[in-house]
Amino acid sequence: MALCRAMGAQESQEELLLPLTRAVQRELAGRLRQGVAPEDCGPAFPLAAAMTAMERLCGMTGGGEIASFTAGDLTVRRETGKSLSAQAEGLLAPWLGDTGFVFRGVEG
Repeated sequence: MALCRAMGAQESQEELLLPLTRAVQRELAGRLRQGVAPEDCGPAFPLAAAMTAMERLCGMTGGGEIASFTAGDLTVRRETGKSLSAQAEGLLAPWLGDTGFVFRGVEG
């Protein structure tokens, strides 16, 4: 929760953020390689959980950033980088199990 507050979460959001953070922690723990515990990831695990929870909180409360704005003939677009969830997955990459497309048992 302290990490989420440091990222801008308001105290009024705690009722929603607490169960969301717990759910994200369970989800991320389930994605770790077999035999790896969240504690084995050091500070990367709680940071990744907080980043993912904050992104989801913004999506739930409508607090996402505006990427494009048009007024008459003028359009302003902001390039968006990696999502917080993608950055969090990058932090945990050394400890995660399969994270995408994997060939298994392909004959040939």
